Amino acid sequence: MNSAPLKADFQALLAALPQPASGHYPQGTPFVQALAHGSLNVELFAPATSQLGRDIQQPHTQDELYVVQRGRSGLWRDGQTETVGAGDILFVPAGVAHRFENFSPDFVTWVVFYGPIHGEKP
Repeated sequence: MNSAPLKADFQALLAALPQPASGHYPQGTPFVQALAHGSLNVELFAPATSQLGRDIQQPHTQDELYVVQRGRSGLWRDGQTETVGAGDILFVPAGVAHRFENFSPDFVTWVVFYGPIHGEKP
């Protein structure tokens, strides 16, 4: 029987943010792991909890989906910015530079990393 959690509790995860400080996040890490299985890793990300006032993430090695839970933000992706809000689903291919900009204080998104390193090929 698999002992990995099958359910992520949004409120409990949000209450756990920020996570302990790290080198990049001296005021606290703005994401927490929710679920993991095989190549799948799901996190909850609330950039305002880092108190940096900006999103400093770097390109990731896996493809990723963002499912915006609440709030509003701009998503800068590969040189273009679009406004995103609660209910939006966004795709960022592995290796593509991106970040959230001008996010509202309540902006929270699920992040779903999946697939092989360097992403799936079309």
